[in-house]
Amino acid sequence: MINTKMKEHHFAVCIKNDDYQVSLEKMKIYQILSDPEARKHRQVRVVDESGEDYLYPEDFFVPIDLPDAVQRAAVG
Repeated sequence: MINTKMKEHHFAVCIKNDDYQVSLEKMKIYQILSDPEARKHRQVRVVDESGEDYLYPEDFFVPIDLPDAVQRAAVG
């Protein structure tokens, strides 16, 4: 599960977007932000298509490890 692998700046692939087709694209990589309270409720804080962070069900995502250079480029 995501909550055991959560980092400050982590990334995950969206595998499900039920009811969130405008906000999330399946098979796209998203930045996951640390939010311990959200994890207690099986949710993750995701920077979505709006560029803002929102909570989504954790089972919509699969965590991935990216090379350091890619992570640095992605978070600015």
